Formats: sequence, structure tokens, C-alpha cells
Amino acid sequence: MSEKILATALATGFFEVGAVRVRGVRCEVYTVADDLPENSFIDLSLRLGEGRADADKKSIGDAIFSMLEEFLAAQLAAPHFALSFEIREINAALSWKRNAIHPRLRPA
Repeated sequence: MSEKILATALATGFFEVGAVRVRGVRCEVYTVADDLPENSFIDLSLRLGEGRADADKKSIGDAIFSMLEEFLAAQLAAPHFALSFEIREINAALSWKRNAIHPRLRPA
């Protein structure tokens, strides 16, 4: 699934290849809804740097969520699965980054 998320994010045209990171973190301890053992969930968040218009963020979110709904159609058809996705804007003053990948991937 991470490859599909990456491809969909890049296809929106809003991201440089070197800026996208997709990670999955398994939760070993969780409770969902009525605590049935067959309940499961996927909770995704997309963190973006400041400055994009709300319409652009909505376009990005719509594209990724649509792909997720298609990819997870079987799980969503069952009565024990929850999918959530949100976009969070990163406060630039409180975010430190150093990316040695950009120079390699950006055109000269």
C-alpha cells in the first residue's frame, strides 16, 4: 500500500520526489469501537509544510482518500473496519529538517 500512496501523492503534482515519505506503524495495543477482535482500522495522516491553499490540500486529500477507498474496498465492505485520513499543516518555525536527497533528485 505504501507504494500506491507514494504514487498517488506524486501524481497530484504538488510534491517533489525527494520530499515524500510514506511510513506504516503497526499498533500492537488498541481498541476499536465495541472491542470485537475482528475490528481493525487504518489511520493515516499527511503532514504538509505551510503555504498551500486549502483548495490544493483538498485536492491532495481527495486523490489519496479515493485511492485508499478503492484499494481497501474489501475491508470497507466488512462491518469491522474503519479508515481515517487527515491532513496536518506543519508549523515551519517548529520544524527542523535537513534533506540530503533533494540535491540528488532535483534537476541541475
